[in-house]
Amino acid sequence: MSAQPVHQHSADMPRVPRTIGGISNALRGGRRAQFFAELLEAQQGPELDGVLTAWWGRAMLDTDPHRDRIQAAAEAGTLPTTTMDDIARRRKECTTP
Repeated sequence: MSAQPVHQHSADMPRVPRTIGGISNALRGGRRAQFFAELLEAQQGPELDGVLTAWWGRAMLDTDPHRDRIQAAAEAGTLPTTTMDDIARRRKECTTP
């Protein structure tokens, strides 16, 4: 299993822009209304930033081209998994000269 992204997007051009409009356009179904409800209740500053960050993550998941396949595999118990120990070992191998 690779940690490389399947679809290349640059930091300058993410799949979902980190804007209110970008997030709301990417959300599926009733999630958009939930987003706006939380957005309208948030105070400017860290609280608003937290709402935008959380919903941006959800919007990224909603726009993942493999979302439905991954969700079905997770529900069926066939989604490949790894342990934190394996991740730590791989990271160490990548950084060891």
